[in-house]
Amino acid sequence: MNKSLGAIYDDTRRRVGPRGSGGEAQEGRSTDSAMSDEAMRLGLLMEAAHAQQRLGQESLERLAAHTRELDVIVRDEIRRTIAEELGSVANESRRAVESLQRMRRAANMRVLLWTVSIAAVCSAVAMGEMWWMLPSQSEVATLRARRDALAANIARLQQRGGSVDLRRCGAHARLCVRVDREAPAYGAGADYLIVKGY
Repeated sequence: MNKSLGAIYDDTRRRVGPRGSGGEAQEGRSTDSAMSDEAMRLGLLMEAAHAQQRLGQESLERLAAHTRELDVIVRDEIRRTIAEELGSVANESRRAVESLQRMRRAANMRVLLWTVSIAAVCSAVAMGEMWWMLPSQSEVATLRARRDALAANIARLQQRGGSVDLRRCGAHARLCVRVDREAPAYGAGADYLIVKGY
C-alpha cells in the first residue's frame, strides 16, 4: 500500500518479463513495450489512485471512529463537569440557605430580646410611677376613714341647717335667709318662719 509508483512498476515488469525474439520482434517489442509501458503506467497510476483512495477512505473511517469516540469522551466529560458544578452549586445554595436561616434566627432573637427589654423598661417605669404617685394601702385606708368622717359630718350639718340658703341682702349687706312662705309662722309675735328645705 505504501510502495512508490516506481517500485510497483518494476515489480510488474519483472512479472511480465521480455516478449519474443529477433529483429521484427525487437521492433514490435519496442512499440508494444512503449504501449505496454504506457498502459502499465496508467494501470499503476490507477492502482495507486485506488490504493490512495482506499487509504483515504480508511483514514476517514478511522477519523470518524475517533471523532465518535472523542464525542463520547467529550460528552461524558461535559456531563461529569456539569454534574460536579451543579453539585457544587447545590452545596453552595444549601450553605447559603442555612446561613440565611441562622441569620434570620439571630435577627428574631435580637428582636425578641429588644422587645422584651423595652417592655420590661416600660413596665418598670409605669410601676415606678404608680408606686410614686398612687397612695399606699395604709394611706388609702386613712383617706377612706377621713371620707367617712366627713360624710357623717356633712349629714349632721345638713340635719342642723347646713343646707340653709343664706345671703347678704340690701344696701348694707345684711344677712338674710330664704324661708318657706307657705309654712306657718311661729313664736309669740309670729316672727319665726320655717327655713326653705326644712
